[in-house]
Amino acid sequence: MKDNNSLFNDNSRMPLSEKLRPRLINDILGQEELFKDNSLLSNMIKEDNLSSFILWGPPGSGKTSIANVISKNTKNIWKSFSAVITGIKEVKTMMEEAEEVFFNSGVRTIIFIDEIHRFNKAQQDAFLPYVEKGSVILIGATTENPSFSIVSPLLSRMRVFVLKRLSDDNIGLLIDRAIEYLKNNENIFITLDEDNKSKIIDISSGDARRSLGIIEMSLKFLKNNENAVNIDKDLIEKIVQGRLPNYDKKGDFHYDYISALHKSMRNSDVDAAIYYAVKMLESGEDPLYIIRRVIRFSSEDVGMADPNALIVSIAAKEAISHLGMPEANLSIVQAVAYNALAPKSNALYAAYNSAKKDVENYPDLSIPLNIRNAPTNLMKEIGYGEGYQYAHDYPEGITAMKCLPDELSGRKYYNPKEIGFEKKLKSIIEKIESIRNKK
Repeated sequence: MKDNNSLFNDNSRMPLSEKLRPRLINDILGQEELFKDNSLLSNMIKEDNLSSFILWGPPGSGKTSIANVISKNTKNIWKSFSAVITGIKEVKTMMEEAEEVFFNSGVRTIIFIDEIHRFNKAQQDAFLPYVEKGSVILIGATTENPSFSIVSPLLSRMRVFVLKRLSDDNIGLLIDRAIEYLKNNENIFITLDEDNKSKIIDISSGDARRSLGIIEMSLKFLKNNENAVNIDKDLIEKIVQGRLPNYDKKGDFHYDYISALHKSMRNSDVDAAIYYAVKMLESGEDPLYIIRRVIRFSSEDVGMADPNALIVSIAAKEAISHLGMPEANLSIVQAVAYNALAPKSNALYAAYNSAKKDVENYPDLSIPLNIRNAPTNLMKEIGYGEGYQYAHDYPEGITAMKCLPDELSGRKYYNPKEIGFEKKLKSIIEKIESIRNKK
């Protein structure tokens, strides 16, 4: 018998995101590509003919909402878990029970696991035999790249559906739905002008839960015996005060943003490079992690086209040690801007890889005897140092002496570009080669 006084039957205590959770495919916002006519996922849900799959997308993009639509429209048994609060032992027990039900009655169980990447590699192996046999349908949701967070044997047996971050229009429509729902179902009236609605959309950054969270938090400011609230600039600032941007230092964002920074600097896009650097710094990223990547960039992508780039980058790292944070933020951004605007050359990077390949292919080449050191008589007797030419004894400071092993004679690893300081270096190399050839 239903207890009307039970806390668990009090719909007003349910989070707004749950109240607005879609029940039909057409209610799902965004993800038009996934649910276009005759799409695989759309047909699987409509026909209730599901197979195991992964929903991969950023926070608040609709992964749980899609799962909810499936749960409302399937004749299969539905079980839902969160890897954050559920142990693998409980899930495994449920899969064993589901397998027994399947073999006795032919009815399959759908097991939905939110944050499936929270289970480690060994724990994920427990799903494999059940997915292989088809006794359970496994649906996993994750914000992390399945290529790295899901074990290969399991991933190879599951389809991956990629969800996109919700658009500003999607978030705007969701806010309108929330305001309409509260008015019609809870007699709460929210006033929100277009400017402040845009602020909420910007803050949400495509995260549906974040936008609804702001609406929900605004209700905390309802006065006694009043069912109306005006969400203005001051109220929004109170709600989001001190909130960090959406950023996971251990997840995909961590690698995606550092990749964006690196590629923006490489493309000489100083504004984009500064943006990504500031985004990471303001999100609490380790400043040493950022500057280490900038230092690497100075050699990999700028190299000898502007040797000062490395000096500036290392100076920024020293500033972190001497000044601390956040005072050293500007030093980091200075290094980022310098590297972005510096002339670019990957000639050193290419030289390293080319030489590395020869080291791998010829691991035990002999160093020519003429450039070996000969500190003892025995070493001199067997030819160490014989024929060595002391460069300072020659007018140009250059000799015709070969220094590479015979097998690599004539190899050219470093090929400077016609840009920045490397243009001058290229001219110097050509002059050295000309002198050496004459000798």
